[in-house]
Amino acid sequence: MSKPLSDHDRKKQISVKGLAGVENVADLKKNYNRHLHFTLVKDRNVSTKRDYYFALAHTVRDHLVGRWIRTQQSYYEKDPKRVYYLSLEFYMGRTLQNTMVNLALENACDEAMYQLGLDMEELQEMEEDAGLGNGGLGRLAACFLDSMASLGLAAYGYGIRYEFGIFNQKISSGWQVEEADDWLRYGNPWEKARPEYMRPVHFYGRTEHHPDGVKWVDTQVVLALPYDTPVPGYRNNIVNTMRLWSAKAPCEFNLKDFNVGGYIQAVLDRNLAENISRVLYPNDNFFEGKELRLKQEYFVVAATLQDIIRRFKASKFGSRDIVAIQLNDTHPALAIPELMRVLIDEEKLPWDKAWDICIKTCAYTNHTVLPEALERWPIDLFQTLLPRHLEIIYEINRRHLERVSSLYPGDMDRLCRMSLIEEGGQKRVNMAHLCIVGSHAVNGVARIHSDILKATVYVFKHHVSQISFHAFTWYIEQTKFFLIFGREISNDYVLLNSSQAAPGYHTAKMIIRLITAIGEVVNNDPVVGDRLKVIFLENYKVTLAEKAIPAADLSEQISTAGTEASGTGNMKFMLNGALTIGTMDGANVEMAEEAGEDNFFIFGMRVEDVDAMDAKGYNASEYYNHMPELKQAIDQIAGGFFSPKQPDLFKDIVNMLMHHDRFKVFADYQDYIKCQEKVSALYKKPKEWTKKVILNIAGSGKFSSDRTISQYAREIWGVEPTLEKLAAPDDLK
Repeated sequence: MSKPLSDHDRKKQISVKGLAGVENVADLKKNYNRHLHFTLVKDRNVSTKRDYYFALAHTVRDHLVGRWIRTQQSYYEKDPKRVYYLSLEFYMGRTLQNTMVNLALENACDEAMYQLGLDMEELQEMEEDAGLGNGGLGRLAACFLDSMASLGLAAYGYGIRYEFGIFNQKISSGWQVEEADDWLRYGNPWEKARPEYMRPVHFYGRTEHHPDGVKWVDTQVVLALPYDTPVPGYRNNIVNTMRLWSAKAPCEFNLKDFNVGGYIQAVLDRNLAENISRVLYPNDNFFEGKELRLKQEYFVVAATLQDIIRRFKASKFGSRDIVAIQLNDTHPALAIPELMRVLIDEEKLPWDKAWDICIKTCAYTNHTVLPEALERWPIDLFQTLLPRHLEIIYEINRRHLERVSSLYPGDMDRLCRMSLIEEGGQKRVNMAHLCIVGSHAVNGVARIHSDILKATVYVFKHHVSQISFHAFTWYIEQTKFFLIFGREISNDYVLLNSSQAAPGYHTAKMIIRLITAIGEVVNNDPVVGDRLKVIFLENYKVTLAEKAIPAADLSEQISTAGTEASGTGNMKFMLNGALTIGTMDGANVEMAEEAGEDNFFIFGMRVEDVDAMDAKGYNASEYYNHMPELKQAIDQIAGGFFSPKQPDLFKDIVNMLMHHDRFKVFADYQDYIKCQEKVSALYKKPKEWTKKVILNIAGSGKFSSDRTISQYAREIWGVEPTLEKLAAPDDLK
């Protein structure tokens, strides 16, 4: 916690701000007390710290409302092309500080709280993280919303209002334990329910084919209730909207059931429908084909497209090309067949015209090349849950394969490889292929990732954009951990580790247990225990990252080349003054270009080296037997050195490394150690280290999400900023 300003310094600060600042502080205090009394129905005798936080949040929110309404009024009047960002995850973190900064209220709010005898940092700590995402994908979406507002784009984020976000991680006896993230238990002061825009979403049922078209009948209906959250731009008085959908059961009851005593069960069954928005699936890069997950994906898509079409039909000019839909990974891929269903079945457009609209409207961002992360939904599940959409996907695929066949006659291998339907074993729909075929633009999340998509993973005759994400976002891959050397204190070091394993991901959990076990040995060693500490940061989320990342000196980004889509956390470390030791993978490649490779600690294989090793064959034993230090480390893990009470505790990790390691960790080990020696040598020269830090920070400008969104707007969405800056509402001046 920062040291509070003295009364003298505060008076000096107020005098610098001038009379307007003093008046603003007075207004803030008045409104704060009003919310404490009339919104929370409390006084200072019974109020808790959480009450004080809520009163401040409502006070700051008041300053958003006028700007929010005026922004939407301006969009209505200008009727620009709108951007809709569809994502199953929005990792927003905390809102209060971000809002105060963007509205230039932080100094006045801090002074007002000080005069009321309250500590701003303590109030900020009372806010729950809105953890509606697993990592980089969701945090990226949050950063993009911020940038779209800051750049004055008429943009909207659409997702799910999960009742329970990413789990809270506890470490008990060295093991990860998951606890529910009940982030809404005290309420959310930033959101506004919009029941007037509630939309029906259909599931199950069957299709009927008639001469005048197809009807999807006998469906089960779930209602989508929208909650709007304001997204302020940076000091431009523009406030965009993030709309999250919550699942509600329809109000109709079967009166026949009531007559036979089924009333209670009819009410209880409502929970089954509302489970759709109950919890965020905690697997960021590991696909599980669960029916509830597919329901979530269609739920957000169906509700969002109804909202988009409602707004489109209310537009003044009625131009067709006034909508851009960005699909954040394959999770919202069902937007493509759903848009086709609406245009064909409901709007009665011919297929070719509907498909042209779909292609021009949708764009797709891919987040992974790892096969276990790619969504491949079983046909039988599709047939049961979304029968009409399966028919549409089959027709999309038929037309797509006809085109491929005309371009490559007789090439059956290509037809199988490029089909939307995977025939081997259980038939499945490949959602990434659906996104690529149904979008006008495709991009990866770093330049190397886009290149890999074009060259190996998706060999399509299609546009793959070179736009990279570069959002200062943070992400920890579930199958690895990163290390940070803390700042030097009397030549002692702190080794910080953090990761979160998906609850069902055994290997990731065992890696976390290995880290904590190593810490137990190192921290209690009589020789080095006072000079070297291994600390595992529990429950690493956005709020903790905001504290840990600026404190880091070295960021380890050590994925095998060609496996990391971007990394995202690496850019945050770079901006905040940490040097990077890493492979030429993900965003590391472009970071090294911007900072200069001399100011980067690069080691390990390149993508072409990995490809060559794949062709030759990787044998972990060769490295194990020829590197004594590596052999000793593996033998210690295997022999129970770090788990004397359970010698076989880490046998699965050792077995994986020795016999089933597709990441080829041992192949990069020797080069990694040599590179760490360079790190240690440079760290002893503070001036040279600091020079490289400055050059890294100076080179990080490219990785701003503002730059990325500007490029998206020009090259993919075809939009220009609608508003540069709005005047503050009169009632807020």
